[in-house]
Amino acid sequence: MFRVSKLRNFALLLATAATAFAAGDGAGVSPRAEPLFFNGTFTNAIITAWAFTGVIILLLMWMVGKPSIRPSKGQAVMEALITGLRDLFEPIVGKKAFPAAFPLLATLFIFILVNNWMGLIPGVGTIGWHGHDAAGHEHFTPLIRPFTSDFNGTIALALLSFGAWAIIVFKYAGPKVLFIDLFGNKADKAETPGWLYPILTLVFLIVGCIEVFSIFIRPFTLSVRLFGNIFGGENLLHGTGFFFVFYFMEMLVGLIQATVFTLLSAVYIGLICNHGDDHDHEEGHAEAH
Repeated sequence: MFRVSKLRNFALLLATAATAFAAGDGAGVSPRAEPLFFNGTFTNAIITAWAFTGVIILLLMWMVGKPSIRPSKGQAVMEALITGLRDLFEPIVGKKAFPAAFPLLATLFIFILVNNWMGLIPGVGTIGWHGHDAAGHEHFTPLIRPFTSDFNGTIALALLSFGAWAIIVFKYAGPKVLFIDLFGNKADKAETPGWLYPILTLVFLIVGCIEVFSIFIRPFTLSVRLFGNIFGGENLLHGTGFFFVFYFMEMLVGLIQATVFTLLSAVYIGLICNHGDDHDHEEGHAEAH
């Protein structure tokens, strides 16, 4: 783990140098997505996301084909992927909220993973055209840009995750459970001295206010983490001349960041909704006997 951490730190230093190199002579990846159509309404990141989303859908339809009891190789691969994601997310989210949360989490994981790995495809970020900006300086506009290397893209994904969290939590837990989870006194009144219980109530109230603040900054933290790693990786590849060793590292980083984003989204849902499953299971087991 120590060696991996040192390698990652070294890579981030190279990414910083690559960013400085990009800012100095126009190479590398621009911090902003380039406007392409309708006065900047559609950027290269948006067009790329739509195009690759269509490719993903067509690829999945081709792999699965007509579902059957005896699955084809493509269907077996997809079933294995879905089963793996289900086994990963269900214990975190909880059984009650899982049917609503799983389509979102699986879609986010696949979409983010594909867009994270797009920067490794030859031509991404290098195919485009040269022009001049308003000041008359020569400017290169790439045709293709990974959606997750644009901060607008990652903040949109984070806001989507946050909105889905709010809907799922209010539907499957309710405002009362949410309020108690945030501000309620978690101490056992029967085992807590009478003089200490009101003090703990005040402490949990203050902690709840801090937790509310942390909830509202989740979209920012989710988006910055994803954007920083993917944008830094893009500049790392450009600044080092697409050295093949960093391809393998960026593949790993892309997988880790897609997993972290979706796991955190699942944890946020599970913190509120994943209550009572063990209790319900014990009650059902007792009734069966």
